[in-house]
Amino acid sequence: QVQLVESGGGLVQAGVSLRLSCAASGLSFSNYVMGWFRQAPGKEREFVAAISKSGRYTYYADSVKGRFAISRDNAKNTVYLQGNSLKPEDTANYYCAANPQSWYDGNYNHSKVYDYWGQGTQVTVSS
Repeated sequence: QVQLVESGGGLVQAGVSLRLSCAASGLSFSNYVMGWFRQAPGKEREFVAAISKSGRYTYYADSVKGRFAISRDNAKNTVYLQGNSLKPEDTANYYCAANPQSWYDGNYNHSKVYDYWGQGTQVTVSS
């Protein structure tokens, strides 16, 4: 059974930082591109960040570029999302996902290429 379990969400004030974790099991973790998506109430799910299988390459949505950082530890089967200078607009349920395609396919910002998804962790940023 493939499982992706997010943790680290919570209620924080604008301007602070938060680090989300996603622990993977049941798959060969280093063979998957990992991504983070988020969905706010009343809005569509949107791409946040992705990281290549080795961790060498990353890609970010414009809305979080410069504030968020994705990283991974393949020895721990875990991918992280560090969010800094959080804004109320960052409030959403955050999901991690696993994508078996090559990084060079270039579709890592599209949810359709991700085969496995976590249950989500809620981030609420108050003003």
